[in-house]
Amino acid sequence: MEREINLPFTEEDLNTIKTGDILYLNGTVYSARDAAHKRLCEQIEGGGEIPLDLKDAVLYYLGPTPARPGQVIGSAGPTTAGRMDKYTPTLLDLGMKGMIGKGARSEEVRQSMIKNKAIYMGATGGAGALLSKCIVESETIAYDDLGTEAIRRMVVKDFPVTVLIDAEGTTFEEFLARNKN
Repeated sequence: MEREINLPFTEEDLNTIKTGDILYLNGTVYSARDAAHKRLCEQIEGGGEIPLDLKDAVLYYLGPTPARPGQVIGSAGPTTAGRMDKYTPTLLDLGMKGMIGKGARSEEVRQSMIKNKAIYMGATGGAGALLSKCIVESETIAYDDLGTEAIRRMVVKDFPVTVLIDAEGTTFEEFLARNKN
């Protein structure tokens, strides 16, 4: 099913979005990759403040290329999500509700998603130049020293994703097996 979604996700959204759904996201999404995840979790473990409120947040595993003149952001394709798996349960426990990346997730992440009622969405790898056109604002908000891995607050409009794991934990592989015909 195709749906337009205004972020943040509502409880009703999370109850009705299913694996295989195509969503067009509108609203605020944050970028964060490996180095930012590591730093966030170190700050959390050390009892420190983190630079963004993760309650209801959607993180896009992204390290964009530099923006050309007149552009909001450079190429904005997804990064392999599995590299964030060791940090993800901690962030989900703080209220994160969505993640955008590519590739499979661990069983630990899937179980944490069920526990915390969150979803994992895939963006098309190799389509970063096209995806960047759906990002209408971008501002670095933390860890500027990490360069492309800095955390950015981005506003997206009609950003296309496919749900790869829903809040009930149904994986894309399970979805495909059920819908062979």
